[in-house]
Amino acid sequence: MPYNNTPIAPSKEITGTVSLPLARVKKIIAQDDDINNCSNNAAFVITVATEMFLQHLVEQSHNVVKSERKPRRNIQYRDVANAVARVENLEFLTDVVPKTQTYKQAKQKQAKEPAAKANGATNGQKTLDQHMGEGAEEQATNGAAHDPESMDVDEQRPSGATVPISKLENEAS
Repeated sequence: MPYNNTPIAPSKEITGTVSLPLARVKKIIAQDDDINNCSNNAAFVITVATEMFLQHLVEQSHNVVKSERKPRRNIQYRDVANAVARVENLEFLTDVVPKTQTYKQAKQKQAKEPAAKANGATNGQKTLDQHMGEGAEEQATNGAAHDPESMDVDEQRPSGATVPISKLENEAS
């Protein structure tokens, strides 16, 4: 039996109703520990905003489908993932909607990760010791990399004179 593929056009006029179930939205809001009470009006506005966001996401996904060589009538997960990757104001969803990859690609990526960990680099990040070591090497090659007198952070002495913190630490020791 074929699916009902007819799109639901968004209403152009304000009707005061929403398509998403308001009771379900209230239950989702109630799950948040930070929110004690939520008025009906606030839940309604959140529901309307959610519908508007979903409409925008679907429109952008549909634009991705239309840009293909052979456009389809159905929007698939990969279309939403491509829209999230391509549209700038949807980039915040990259962790939630990652691009799909084949099993072969996933196995290759997984095989590369232990090799990268063995070299000490994971996704361009280094350990704290590696960062500290680079700073010490850089300071040794540049001599005194920065002058403690030119630091921005100053501390007030009781007499009212300002002295860089590095000088105070030297005096304390």
